Amino acid sequence: MTTMTHSGKATVMLPAETEIVIEREFDAPRHLVWRAMTEPELIKRWWSGKRGEVTHVEVDLRVGGFWRYVMIANEGFEVAFHGTYREIVPDEKVVSTELYEMEGLTEDDATVNTVTLTEVGGRTLLRTLVSCRTRETRDAIIESGMEGGMQEAFDKLEDVARSLV
Repeated sequence: MTTMTHSGKATVMLPAETEIVIEREFDAPRHLVWRAMTEPELIKRWWSGKRGEVTHVEVDLRVGGFWRYVMIANEGFEVAFHGTYREIVPDEKVVSTELYEMEGLTEDDATVNTVTLTEVGGRTLLRTLVSCRTRETRDAIIESGMEGGMQEAFDKLEDVARSLV
């Protein structure tokens, strides 16, 4: 397994040619991390990290439900992702597809993301397995600079979860 982390508290690993694993511990109980990750008004507070402003969050948190996040990046362009929920265990696990909205990409290009939350002593370990259709997709995600934005977003996610106490 190759570890790719360059900065921040989250660890990014490449366990297989088509997989990315992200792990991060949060100083907040699992139910509050879950809320911050699944409630639209809370998602708006953290999802863009320091890279822009979230302008739209849609969450239909049920199996088969649709989600979509949109932000205006600091450079002035729009960034959007969407997907469909496949499995939900409240406070513990969510499995969904994720697709970057870019010309030329189709639903077949979506990743499948499995997020699990484990609480130990009032802290939460978040583990995300990103399953890609191809190694090229995995490499494109890594090369996109996603880690920097994710590290910033996760720092803000922790702040939002802690603010809910």
